[in-house]
Amino acid sequence: MRLPGRLSAAIAVLTDVETRKRPVSEALKAWGIANRFAGAGDRAAIGNLVYDALRRRASHAALMADDSPRALVLAVAVRDWGQDPAALNDSFAGDDHAPEPFTTEELARVVGQLSDDTPGHVLADVPQWLAPSLERAFGDNWIAEGEAMAGRPSLDLRTNTLKAQPERVLKSLARFDPVPTAISPVGVTMPAGSGDARTPNVTTDEGYLKGWFEVQDQGSQIVSALAGATPGEQLLDLCAGAGGKSLALAATMANKGQIFAYDSDRNRLAPIYDRLKRNGVRNVQVRAPLPDALADLVGKIDRVVIDAPCTGTGTWRRRPDTKWKLSPELLAQRVAEQSALLAEGQRFLKPGGTLVYITCSILPEENDDQIAAFLAAHPGFASRDLLPLWQSAFGQPAPAGVATAGGGIALTPRLTGTDGFYLNAMVAPQ
Repeated sequence: MRLPGRLSAAIAVLTDVETRKRPVSEALKAWGIANRFAGAGDRAAIGNLVYDALRRRASHAALMADDSPRALVLAVAVRDWGQDPAALNDSFAGDDHAPEPFTTEELARVVGQLSDDTPGHVLADVPQWLAPSLERAFGDNWIAEGEAMAGRPSLDLRTNTLKAQPERVLKSLARFDPVPTAISPVGVTMPAGSGDARTPNVTTDEGYLKGWFEVQDQGSQIVSALAGATPGEQLLDLCAGAGGKSLALAATMANKGQIFAYDSDRNRLAPIYDRLKRNGVRNVQVRAPLPDALADLVGKIDRVVIDAPCTGTGTWRRRPDTKWKLSPELLAQRVAEQSALLAEGQRFLKPGGTLVYITCSILPEENDDQIAAFLAAHPGFASRDLLPLWQSAFGQPAPAGVATAGGGIALTPRLTGTDGFYLNAMVAPQ
């Protein structure tokens, strides 16, 4: 397919997403099934167009004075992909698969600039109702944080040190030009490409099949390290999901001690068994969601890790469609769930144990606010200073701005080149 046909396909996929209210991944898959003539490169390019349109939906729509799928995709082609609109218009002529030619107004708008009085939430490409929260979290930098969150993410891998070292992973994936991550000492990354660049499929690589590495954003690697797990201790991963952080913690603990991996959703937990085997992890005991599954652990655990369900605002680069679906009601639901999990998690700690709270959110309601409420309700707990641990774990001081007013660590694309994450480690009273 040529670019005009890809643009038309992206417009069709976005239209499907809007009219049928389904996730982008499902709409892209459905388009691929219905158009089997399209090759892998075509599907990747169409996906890039769709995701780029959603990443900067507010600013593209403001510039075009139109938020239709057509206006968004044309804006991506010119503003993000660097296409010359006149040349692009010429390529539409005589192409049966091309969109309708640019109108005179579209041609004028697509090369224009946003006005000086453009609202901050448009410049930041975030929902208007979230602007106060983001300004509270990041102060004068909130628009810059939003702009960074509207970029493309890199593909990051965590070396499984139970089986390999980063040098082996770099060699195994040399054809993709990987480089070490900037902060995580066990990370390998492939920076995002532009335009129709394809993301490497690393899960068919020999190294992945042998358990040398896992796909894991560098931010997730950082908070896993800052969880502070040590060999020999008893650790409860209370919201283990598919096991990504359990695997990282097991490697940190060198397969020594015991990790109890639990999740209330059996379906989320299902992939962990194959992943544990492939990674050579021996110190994880999976606890299925049964009545009293964790009753024997109350008051016996050194470290409880809560990778809490959240709005996922820190993953907007990867899932930009969720940015525009988020509602105040969903945020309130997540905050209530997090509060309940913190109250539940602290019951399992030994005196002096550590409660580690993690989200992939950039909203203060789910982060510092949540910790403040917990500390007020549980006298004797205190947040641990994480900056010395950062220095020892990564061999460098923490970047300016990552320490939060509430004693946590906040990662963002602008600050750390990662997805958005938050971590706070609270020590229980003796």
